[in-house]
Amino acid sequence: MLLLTFAALAPAFILLWYVYNKDTQPEPTRLIIKGFCYGGIAALVSTFISGPLLNMGFYTTDPRTLQEAIKISFFGAAIPEETAKLLMLWLLLRNCPEFDERYDGIVYATTVGLGFAAFENIMYVISAGVNWVDVAFTRALFAVPGHFAFAVTMGYYYSRYHFRRDSKGGDKIKMWAYPVILHGIYDTLCFFSELNKSLSFIITLLLIAFCIWLFKRTRARILSEAAQNEYIGSGASIRANGYDIEHDWTDHPEDQDAS
Repeated sequence: MLLLTFAALAPAFILLWYVYNKDTQPEPTRLIIKGFCYGGIAALVSTFISGPLLNMGFYTTDPRTLQEAIKISFFGAAIPEETAKLLMLWLLLRNCPEFDERYDGIVYATTVGLGFAAFENIMYVISAGVNWVDVAFTRALFAVPGHFAFAVTMGYYYSRYHFRRDSKGGDKIKMWAYPVILHGIYDTLCFFSELNKSLSFIITLLLIAFCIWLFKRTRARILSEAAQNEYIGSGASIRANGYDIEHDWTDHPEDQDAS
C-alpha cells in the first residue's frame, strides 16, 4: 500500500518541487500545503458540476463517436475540473497578502492543480487493482503533467488579471477558458485514440506532439515569469536553464505589475 501511494503521489510532488524551486522568494509552506489540500477538494467539487451535466444529457459516460468523445472531454472533465480548480484557487488567494508577485500565481495554481492530480491519481491507482503499475506509469507520463500544464496556464492569466492595470476583462476569461480548451483537446485525443483503433496510432502521435508542445510552452512560461520575478525593472538579459530571457519593462508598460 505504501508503494502504491508513493507511485500515485510522486509525480505531483516532483512537478510541484520544480515550480517551487524556481520561485526566488518562496511562498509559505503552510499555503503550499493548504493549496495542495484545496486541489484534493476541487476533485470532489468537480463531481457536483459533472454530475448534473451528465443528468441533463450534455455527455455520456460511454462515448462511441468523435462527437461523444468531445462532449465527455469538455462537459465531463475539462469544464467541471478547471472550474473547480479555479474556484479553489480564488478561495486560496482572495485574502492572501503573500500573493504579491506575478510568479506566485503560477506557484499557487500549480499547487492546487497538482493536489487535484494527486487525489485523482490515488483513486485511479487504487481502483486499478493488479494493474496499478501500468496505470501509475501512464498517469505519471501523461495525466499528471497535463494537470500541471493546465494549472500553469491558469496561474499565468490569474496573475495577469490580478496585477495588470488594464485589459482585466480578457485575462479574467482566459484564466478559465484557456485551461478548459487545452484540457478538452487533451482528453478528446485520449478518448478518440481508444474509440478508433484504425487511427489510434496516428491519434496517439498527435497526443504526444500536443503534450510536447504544451510542456515546452509551460516550461518557457515558468522560466520567463520566474526570471521576470527576480529581475523586474532591471531590463536585464539573462540565461535560465538554456533559455535566453530578455525583458525590458520600460518597453512593455502594459505588463508591469500594478503593485
